[in-house]
Amino acid sequence: MTHLKDKEDPNFLVNGQSAVYYCYDALCGWCYGFTPEIQKLEALYRHELTFEVLSGGMVMPENAKPIGQMAKYLGKAYKEVESLTGARFGADYLWHISNPDKSDWLLNSEKPAIALSILKEHCASRAIEIAADLQYAHMFEGRDLTDPEAYRHLLPKYEMEWGIFSLKLKGEEHLNKAHEDFALVKQLQVAAYPAVLLQVSDVKFYLIAQGYTTFEVMHARIDKAMKTENDVI
Repeated sequence: MTHLKDKEDPNFLVNGQSAVYYCYDALCGWCYGFTPEIQKLEALYRHELTFEVLSGGMVMPENAKPIGQMAKYLGKAYKEVESLTGARFGADYLWHISNPDKSDWLLNSEKPAIALSILKEHCASRAIEIAADLQYAHMFEGRDLTDPEAYRHLLPKYEMEWGIFSLKLKGEEHLNKAHEDFALVKQLQVAAYPAVLLQVSDVKFYLIAQGYTTFEVMHARIDKAMKTENDVI
């Protein structure tokens, strides 16, 4: 198990507590398949560790792509995700992959990252759940996450008014927060999604998962890291 050291920014630690950082992207199929694993991890450790979700910015606005440019890759990748993880992609999502010439989808990670920043600010303790809902909306229900209307159906669940959410979605504050997430993920040296890191001090991180990883493996790695830290103390 590797760990990351000597981060220059002392502001990583959440409220001075050990923290788990889940680095994901709303457009990442492997993150979608990973959802049950990270949910089980949070359920086990939620009383011991702070859980934070960071958007990775997998497809930045300057690199936004029509679905047609990615359809061949996605058509193969989703089958691999289903085979390994048991996740199921919805017919409405798959229609866009099978009919890229008829789809108006433009793949762009920025808008869902803004939406995540708004909702996790509103319901900080439910960040893992919010990320899962955003991915389900896209990967199963076939919602276009560049469209503000893609998020409206989620707001009652999180007790947020549409008018407030839509204003924030258009504003600069949460756009900046989304880009802060992108920058933090880059600083954490994340090379693939999903990624999970355990922070035990301002300067020490353990890499718990990079790419799809089972709950059992992550559980063992976290327990080993925490035992190592306790032995040092």
